[in-house]
Amino acid sequence: MAEGGNGHLVKMDSTESRWVARDEEDDSNEEEDDSSRRRSYESDEEEENVEQRLIRTGHRIDSFDVEALEVHGAHRNDFENATPGRHIVLALQTLGVVFGDVGTSPLYTLDVMFNKYPLVQQEDVLGALSLVLYTLILVSLVKYIFVVLWANDDGEGGTFALYSLICRNAKASLLPNQLPSDARISSFRLKVPSPELERSLKIKEHLEKSLMLKKLLLILVLFGTAMVIADGVVTPAMSVMSAFNGLKVGISSIEQEEVVMISIASLIVLFSVQRFGTSKVGLAVGPALFIWFCSLGGFGIYNLLKYGTFVLRAFNPLYIYYYYKRNPTEAWLSLGGCVLCITGSEAMFADLCYFSVRSVQLTFVFLVLPCLLLGYLGQGAFLLENLTQNEQVFFSSIPRGAFWPVFFIATIAALIASRAMTTATFSCIKQSIALGCFPRLKIIHTSRKFMGQIYIPVINWFLLVFCVAFVVSFGSIYKMGNAYGIAELGVMIMTTILVTIIMLLIWQINIMIVFCFLTFFLGLELLFFSSVLGSVVDGSWVMLVFAGVLFMIMYIWNYGSKLKYETEVKQKLSMDLILDLGCSLGTIRAPGIGLVYNELVRGIPAIFGHFLTTLPAIHSMILFVCIKYVPVPVVPQTERFLFRRICPKSYHMFRCIARYGYKDVRKEHHQTFEQLLIESLEKFVRREAQERSLESDEDADTDFEKEDSSTNILVAPNGSVYSLGVPLLSGYGPIDKASSEASTSFDEPRDECLTEAHFSLERELSFIHKAKESGVVYLLGHGDIRARKESWFIKKLVINYFYAFLRKNCRRGIASLSVPHTNLMQVGMTYMV
Repeated sequence: MAEGGNGHLVKMDSTESRWVARDEEDDSNEEEDDSSRRRSYESDEEEENVEQRLIRTGHRIDSFDVEALEVHGAHRNDFENATPGRHIVLALQTLGVVFGDVGTSPLYTLDVMFNKYPLVQQEDVLGALSLVLYTLILVSLVKYIFVVLWANDDGEGGTFALYSLICRNAKASLLPNQLPSDARISSFRLKVPSPELERSLKIKEHLEKSLMLKKLLLILVLFGTAMVIADGVVTPAMSVMSAFNGLKVGISSIEQEEVVMISIASLIVLFSVQRFGTSKVGLAVGPALFIWFCSLGGFGIYNLLKYGTFVLRAFNPLYIYYYYKRNPTEAWLSLGGCVLCITGSEAMFADLCYFSVRSVQLTFVFLVLPCLLLGYLGQGAFLLENLTQNEQVFFSSIPRGAFWPVFFIATIAALIASRAMTTATFSCIKQSIALGCFPRLKIIHTSRKFMGQIYIPVINWFLLVFCVAFVVSFGSIYKMGNAYGIAELGVMIMTTILVTIIMLLIWQINIMIVFCFLTFFLGLELLFFSSVLGSVVDGSWVMLVFAGVLFMIMYIWNYGSKLKYETEVKQKLSMDLILDLGCSLGTIRAPGIGLVYNELVRGIPAIFGHFLTTLPAIHSMILFVCIKYVPVPVVPQTERFLFRRICPKSYHMFRCIARYGYKDVRKEHHQTFEQLLIESLEKFVRREAQERSLESDEDADTDFEKEDSSTNILVAPNGSVYSLGVPLLSGYGPIDKASSEASTSFDEPRDECLTEAHFSLERELSFIHKAKESGVVYLLGHGDIRARKESWFIKKLVINYFYAFLRKNCRRGIASLSVPHTNLMQVGMTYMV
């Protein structure tokens, strides 16, 4: 404990767990040699690949880390402290967004299961129904509701949220732009591994050192994302078409072609209203879903009372065994239809950003699951007495007088179900764009209250075009069922693998529990997947081709972005060159602030050399701004910017890293962004001056510190007290807190130093204000990459054509800055990779 400035005790953590090199442990607190001070202004060069291990050490703090200490409070999910009444309200609201897909599965599940062969005896109905019931309970309830939902990334769900969670706990990202200060973001919430948990540490170490494991992890995530987008195409087609198929029961003269045309018209209307947002549309259709689930459960009870409760024997799993024993081939093929009962389970996880875990769990357990079970049992009871009516089972089991009201409700529910996977697709693509795995697109935020609710116009119309194409190509839900199963199972398999990694790396639970989870659910899903692949010749191979194309687009974009970043790192300017040019940088320093946008978190980008050789003058103050997405959903505004001084003070050059989470909204007006940037810079300059004064105090009180070295502490802006065992600023010695009991013989020199430091601070702040008044100009470097002549043909094809095409047609980075053209200056540069 240490005494704070106001007299009360402040807790001070004296140790922390971190990975260090074996030779770092002994000399981590030694001062730097004078020969290295010339390079100390840019101390963020790449770390060498040396053997590392976890030890307990004091805090290592540099200029970025000091700023990262200023945390006003950890970011908390809005739903964490919700009252029970609030949870109940949220539980009702989830119906309009999350459960539409899984809620409409009774419209087509049994139809697709029994389409390939006729029912012969009642035991077939009981066996197939038992398969549906236990698939729904095991996958949707046990796996997703009780396990997967807890693997959320601070309230965010989906494939990329799992990937972000893994990358936050281990350096698994292929882009080498991680900084130690990122771990100090309050929303990181890392569970620091202890040395005793050897298994978790070994997994972390292998994952960070193995490039192959990193690539394999990325491939799994990209494949899962491609399946999510494919699911977003086939879900609306399947849901809407299955609802309008009921017209053939109510109107005997209607033809399948007419059903297809009505479905296409409905899909066009559905995707046209998507731009109005989740909260607006979800509020309007939420009550309709509640009526649908009540109707589903009510007619299930009606059929049980009318046809008898003999169907309840389907809860006996032995009927599944008898089902496979009598008809092994037919039963295996029916798995492709059975998997449709759990469609929408992945949407429950992907759409988690809109609601809390508890609200989703409560709604599913107490409303959705009971109504689904009753609905399937009611259809099973109907089939036991009507074995020949195995088409349109749901609509055939409804009383004649209630057909049209139920048809209307079912149609509304199907349209809502289509939106569940569409919103999940938008959320997943936004996450992938932020993490550098998808070409940049225009993203519209449809709600000022909920920042997770978005609309992506290009993806919306892309889904509409391919959705209509699927309806026209397949023409019936029976042919579309296998394609639907392929997309759904592809996502589920990837989720199972990623959650297993999270169990081992982050949750650190018993290895036997992890093994049982992986073996059971992965084996079950692979069994289902083998069934749908067995019918791939029916046309569902189109779904695999579609997902493969999406996967290649994402992988090529990530590969090209990685090559571009690595090339910029290799060609960055030498600090010796900048220092040799002098404070004028070899040109004229005109009044104003130049914001040089680049992607580097370390070093000076080569594109800055082009500005120096191209322009007759450069601005009096230069800020190298790096927009960086970190693997967290949200970065608090108070922790947005990190600064570091580049070169001596007379150069007036700084590095700024603007950190955003993949859920953050980047919609600040350029003037607002500039104001926040300058305020943060002034704050950094004041803090730096304070640190220099502390260093001066240390030099004056050398004899006193030899007597009492325990005063080597720092009080951070948030009131926390930190032990300083290493230099606070690169190029300067250890920084110590001056003692109020120092000898009075040093008061006069200290006052002179403080006065001089104060005037120096005021002069620099005045310089910043004058530069700001002169104007801010955005200096953007447009860098392209081309493959070298000696490169392989495949690399040339990928970089020079595919990646170049994607980069040319994606949204430019300048578009999100909202910068007027009068404040903009661009220089092009081509890198050979």
